[in-house]
Amino acid sequence: MRVTKANVTRVCAVCERTLLMGEHTIRFSPDGHEFVDVCPLCSEVALDHGWVREGHAVSPALQQQTRRRRQKTLWQTLLGARDEEAEPVVTEPVLRRLSDDELALVEAADLFNQSSFRHTVSGVARSLGQPKVSIVPLPGVNAETVLTFAWDITWYQYRVTPEASQPVRIADRGHDIAEVEETFAQWNARLDELDRLVPDLAAV
Repeated sequence: MRVTKANVTRVCAVCERTLLMGEHTIRFSPDGHEFVDVCPLCSEVALDHGWVREGHAVSPALQQQTRRRRQKTLWQTLLGARDEEAEPVVTEPVLRRLSDDELALVEAADLFNQSSFRHTVSGVARSLGQPKVSIVPLPGVNAETVLTFAWDITWYQYRVTPEASQPVRIADRGHDIAEVEETFAQWNARLDELDRLVPDLAAV
């Protein structure tokens, strides 16, 4: 009987980078029940957000908090967001002064900040620094928007469709900022101190 070795792809639970065969990882539990792989570069991120390292005691309070957070987004559940609703990236009085095009940028940013992809970008930013960011609405009737986060050695691109059942999805990624199409290289947004996506809008 011939035995074949199955190929198992492992990814870091914080930055979602595919781990190399034999690469050292650290096991953490985000919820007090299941354990996930975290690369050494992201271990501090996991600790900062209350994940429990394998071999350490899991507090019953963590398990109770997890049950209470089941209705939150994956980002909020994994990284222990507070119970109150996430603040919009632009305050309400300013929203009333924005054009329709600017409102589309704000809506796309808000949807991304509530998605499970936010911790991916946050994890990479903690390792590589602040990315260049763009929010580009696509022409057409579907109101789609493309978000691009780019560093010198990697980039991620997401599509936001507000009316879709999964409003944010990954569209493309690469390893060289030069690969980003010029249309999406008009850097008009940033990550703030909380790693939220914020469009750069004129104050007046």
